Amino acid sequence: MANEPLKPVGVETIAPFTYPDSLLRAQRRTGPEGLDIALFGLPYDGGTIARDGARHGPGQMRQMSINIRGTNMATGISPFAACRIADIGDGPVNSFDHVASVDMMTAFCAEIAAAGAWPLAAGGDHLITLPVLRGTVDPANPVGLVHFDAHPDTHDAIFGTKLNHATPFRRAIEEGLVDPKRHVMIGLRGTTRETDAALDWAHDQGITMIDIDEFYELGPKATAAKARAVVGDGPVYVTLDVDGVDPADMPGTGSPEPGGLRMRDMQVILRGLRGLDIVGGDVNEVSPPLDPTGYTAFNAVHLMFEILCLMAENRASR
Repeated sequence: MANEPLKPVGVETIAPFTYPDSLLRAQRRTGPEGLDIALFGLPYDGGTIARDGARHGPGQMRQMSINIRGTNMATGISPFAACRIADIGDGPVNSFDHVASVDMMTAFCAEIAAAGAWPLAAGGDHLITLPVLRGTVDPANPVGLVHFDAHPDTHDAIFGTKLNHATPFRRAIEEGLVDPKRHVMIGLRGTTRETDAALDWAHDQGITMIDIDEFYELGPKATAAKARAVVGDGPVYVTLDVDGVDPADMPGTGSPEPGGLRMRDMQVILRGLRGLDIVGGDVNEVSPPLDPTGYTAFNAVHLMFEILCLMAENRASR
């Protein structure tokens, strides 16, 4: 039946290592038609300043989805029972043309929106959030943003370029895709400069910034409550740069910063966002060459599943 749920494959019927890799063990489809939520990869890291490799993130995240099952034990949400969800593959990129790659990814995401599906992406460096937003958000109805990151990613330009993984949210706010008054950053930390133009600009726009020291004063439940208050009742997008998480849990990323959020913190915060109008998300900056064990990708897909649960519960309530 066209409207029947697409159950994750092989969880109870075949050995998990025998099924072709897919994000969160979802069934594979060639396009977003007929889906409520489209899972997909954006294997691009041409916006990385230094340590790259995130182009391989979607592939390893599919491999490390092997132990994902269909129900969230903590919340009871079964996203694949609530919604039609599938992995539609990877968006196109041109590794020799930076601007063209962003345009190609934007067009791919626009097709998802045109089909009526909501996007949940695996990156790729953090630049990939911009084409997802460009392709799926109407500037007449900008989204709020729950943004996990060690860095604000609100620079204007790096080395004279305005499209890289340090600038996506400057562009998204300038283009009217994100409401800065409904944008909350969680986990900021690390070394910086005497003056930081990215942080100054974010502050001037009214973005709420919860640095790691404030987070540890608040705790995960109060942090989730503060994030809820910031984003309010409108549509919300969740973007998760894995360098927001401590390198003890996410070592395989290009710009790690010690002293970050732990996996348990992330789970509690994300589960504390239930009931928000979450209509899209991404998990990005997983770099397999920097963590051959796959531990980073393993943790990343578990957080991706948490975001999927939030989206599916919201979609099913409509």
